[in-house]
Amino acid sequence: MKWIYASDDPLWQTIVGAFLLLIAVLIFTRLVGLRSFAKFTVFDFAFTVAIGSIVSSTLTSSTTIVHGSVAIGALLVATYVASALQKNFPTVGKIASNTPVLLMEGSQILEHNMKKAQISRSQLYAKLREANVLNFSQVRAVVLENTGDISVLHSSDASEELVKEILQDVKR
Repeated sequence: MKWIYASDDPLWQTIVGAFLLLIAVLIFTRLVGLRSFAKFTVFDFAFTVAIGSIVSSTLTSSTTIVHGSVAIGALLVATYVASALQKNFPTVGKIASNTPVLLMEGSQILEHNMKKAQISRSQLYAKLREANVLNFSQVRAVVLENTGDISVLHSSDASEELVKEILQDVKR
C-alpha cells in the first residue's frame, strides 16, 4: 500500500509549496504580462511546458520553493526578452515561429499543404464540424496556425467575402 500512501509523504509541504508557487507565478505574470502564457509561437509552447515541469519537480522533489520560483522567474524574463526581440527584429520572429499554412481556400482543399502539414482529411473534417460548417460553400479559409491550432473562417452568407489582410502572413 506504500505506493498509494506513505506516512512520511510531505503532504503539508506540498500544499504550502503549491500555494507559494502559485503566488510566485501570479506575481511574475503580473510583472511580465499575460503575453507570457499566450500560444503564439513554438517558443511559447516550450515555455509553458517548462513552467509545468518546474512546478512539478519543485513540488515532488527536493528542489526548494525559492529555487523553483527563481527558475520560473528566469523563464518568464527570457520569454519577455524573446517576445521583445521578435517584435523588434522580424528575423528573430521568423526563427521562433512557424508560418501559418492555408489548408482550404474557399471550398477547395489544398492537398499539397495538407500533406506538407501532415493533416489528414479526417482531422480537417473534424475541425469543420467543430466550427459548425454544414457544407464546403460556407468555408472562406482554413488555416493551420503557427501554434498548431486550426482556424476555420466561414460564413453562411454566400456574398460575405474574406478580408485579404486576415490571411496576410499565411503560406498559400
